[in-house]
Amino acid sequence: MRFLFYTHSLVSDWNHGNAHFLRGVMRALNAKGHETLALEPEDSWSRQNLIADGGQAALNAFAADFPDLRWQSYPEDHDHDAALDAADVVIVHEWTPPALVARIGRARRRGGRFTLLFHDTHHRAVSTAEDIAGMDLDGYDGVLAFGEALRQRYLDAGWGRQVFTWHEAADTSIFRPLPQITPERDLIWVGNWGDGERSDELESFLIRPVEALGLSATVHGVRYPDHALDRLRQAGIDYRGWLANARVPEVFARHRVTVHVPRRPYVTALPGIPTIRPFEALACGIPLISAPWEDAEGLFRPGDIRFVSSGDQMRQALRLMLDDRAAAAEQAARGLETIRARHSCTHRAEELLDILTRLAAPALKEVTA
Repeated sequence: MRFLFYTHSLVSDWNHGNAHFLRGVMRALNAKGHETLALEPEDSWSRQNLIADGGQAALNAFAADFPDLRWQSYPEDHDHDAALDAADVVIVHEWTPPALVARIGRARRRGGRFTLLFHDTHHRAVSTAEDIAGMDLDGYDGVLAFGEALRQRYLDAGWGRQVFTWHEAADTSIFRPLPQITPERDLIWVGNWGDGERSDELESFLIRPVEALGLSATVHGVRYPDHALDRLRQAGIDYRGWLANARVPEVFARHRVTVHVPRRPYVTALPGIPTIRPFEALACGIPLISAPWEDAEGLFRPGDIRFVSSGDQMRQALRLMLDDRAAAAEQAARGLETIRARHSCTHRAEELLDILTRLAAPALKEVTA
């Protein structure tokens, strides 16, 4: 089948985690014999920031890391009809401009033979619900929501015909243990500061524990205001800015432990959605300690992730993982086992094909006939 993905960006993962998942799913579909193409606006916010931060070298690095992925950028006045006519399945990400979301839906209603899905991987459905409520999804065959709580939000609001839970996952062709690299530092955290959605939590579960224990720690990410950078320096944390996602496994391998500090909406309003970072960390075989977050869907087994409920507990857990190498190795191996068994992009590609079967996608009927 021919899959067409409308995305905010495939090329740029600058403050854009969906690019991680999309790349992995496209590669998994390619491996199964399908064709994939991603379209992204040429002026996307993430791509413009990537160029400003990393220049042409960042674009060249993407091409070198993902030579097997097909993508095109389009201008605002682009004619999308030819791309839609050539597709069997069209998946539109929720950061796609609303006018284009509606336009693609109209093309489906006018007799488009493709199966049309809307893909939501953010918390706007609860944090800025008017953004999603304003989307015209009448022509869409279904919605892919990256957690059961988000799926329920769509159902309760009456958005979309059929809504399916489709979690993110790790691209295990990239995210894997690198035992040939010897850890040099204690702690690594890869994440963006964002819009104040977890500033207090980062202070409690990352900065203060590192400061109190005197750990060698590294932080990668973007959108850190000056006061946050000052605080990291005060705590002795080495801030190293944006990091291409394909380089993350190497950085994980040079550290002994990592932490997960979820954004507040995923703790209070959308429990059960871990976002993509924990999947990727566990896939790299590094022990993971998480700030409070409810695994409402049972995605992980007890012992895959060490959960803590306070800054004091985080300090104790970090000390244990750094002092007891056997315990750290056991936890890392357990988490890695769960990713390989349940949470790779290959698993998600298979789930997507199953969803298309349930929707009786015309192209899938032709393939299996």
